[in-house]
Amino acid sequence: MRKLLIVFLFPCFIWANDLSNVALIITGGTIVQVNDPKTGASVPAQSVEDILTAVPELSKIANITTIPFSNLDSSQMTPELWSRLSQLVVQQLKRPDLRGVVIVHGTDTMAEGSYFLDLTVTENKPVVFVGSMKNSSDPHSDGPSNLIDAVTQVCSKEAHDWGVTVTLNNYINSARYVEKVQSTNIQAFNSGDKGILGYVVNQKVFRVNDRAFRQILSIPKKLPKVDIIYDYAGSDGAFVRYATDHGADGIIVEGFGSGNVNVPMFQAITYAISKGVAVVITTRVPEGGVFPFYGDVGGGESLKEAGAIVAGDLPAPKARILLMLALPMVKSDHSQLYKYFLNY
Repeated sequence: MRKLLIVFLFPCFIWANDLSNVALIITGGTIVQVNDPKTGASVPAQSVEDILTAVPELSKIANITTIPFSNLDSSQMTPELWSRLSQLVVQQLKRPDLRGVVIVHGTDTMAEGSYFLDLTVTENKPVVFVGSMKNSSDPHSDGPSNLIDAVTQVCSKEAHDWGVTVTLNNYINSARYVEKVQSTNIQAFNSGDKGILGYVVNQKVFRVNDRAFRQILSIPKKLPKVDIIYDYAGSDGAFVRYATDHGADGIIVEGFGSGNVNVPMFQAITYAISKGVAVVITTRVPEGGVFPFYGDVGGGESLKEAGAIVAGDLPAPKARILLMLALPMVKSDHSQLYKYFLNY
């Protein structure tokens, strides 16, 4: 049986007087990794608490409760783990003395994990995802400053009604819109044409934007199986048919332009829909979204008429998360999915 590195230990407390109380939940990631002395590769640290307490400025900003959840590279995170994490966060936020939660998380799937929690955390207190692009062995690690900014944000009166955010390199991003856009540079995340919510400078939060809206969905007892399939020039739709015939409850198709696919892919999508599989159309284009303008076979309008759901401005990984949470609520009436995805 495969073992996951998930631990629930007694919280570690760092107390100071007359400061806000903040829970720091640790899931892993580069921010709590070090260089292996033999290979030089980045690996999980033996004691993540030692790394965090090595940032003494935190104890001057808030009373910190450190809660280990896991010590995983975020490429190993799953929706099931995010479900458990969401429940833990809600449990913590129900504490009347707690100002908010900071979640230490790897950057690979941070945009997805933060969005999962944004959809499922019911309490209206600050929840901030934070990580780093350089580990703690790096002399120029961005981890300490990111942690300070995240805790500062939770404690700030300016940081309210934002839902879950991703705060890195001084920028505060909405979990719904943020994407990882750079694989190595510390300015790795961006919110595209929607823009940032604010930024943190010298332990002060500067509010730039409010979030437009927020959805809250329940976590089902069992998450549906939803696959992501990429359309490309010359594709034949075989992967859509395979997913349909092998237990997929939903399929996210990442198409072209404003939400178009080629004819074989269109035929495969109609096959999936005929078998009761929910199909959501996204686009490979990073900004803009899906607009069903085109009426030829495979165009966005023809897909919509065939029963596919257009994803609006959600990229494929986040559309998958929303579909996993929305499907149990609509059951077999997939036409009801539109109210979750169309939000322009």
